[in-house]
Amino acid sequence: MSDRILVPYDGSEPADYALEFAFETFADADVTALHVIQIPEGYWGAFEGPDISPPVTEKAREYAEELLEPARELAADRDRDLETEILSGKPDDQIVAYAEEEGYDAIVVGSHGREGISRVLLGSVAENVVRRSPTPVVVARDPDVK
Repeated sequence: MSDRILVPYDGSEPADYALEFAFETFADADVTALHVIQIPEGYWGAFEGPDISPPVTEKAREYAEELLEPARELAADRDRDLETEILSGKPDDQIVAYAEEEGYDAIVVGSHGREGISRVLLGSVAENVVRRSPTPVVVARDPDVK
């Protein structure tokens, strides 16, 4: 049984499912929901939303705290404690580094289950985490979502 579980959390349905899966599967573990504020890189950074270049603005942190609120509510509904953490940078890099640096026993990541060209075009944080993490990774995909 794992003692410390990291769940990357972005407020999506797959992230909610991953958190629920972590609570059910690792009933005695300490669970942390990690949100990574993505910093736009290079050319695309000029076209995306408000300025969130380093250091991350207070407004971006407030948004991240609000985004984590459903995770806290989900934990409370299941009578579970939940730690939360906010980092900034490239999500897959930050998830892998944080799990390793902080000594997590496993990462439970949600996946949309996209395949083929849609996955290539949209990218996949889950896939990058699985490929690069020295920490064991569980990919949780809701079987009811097609």
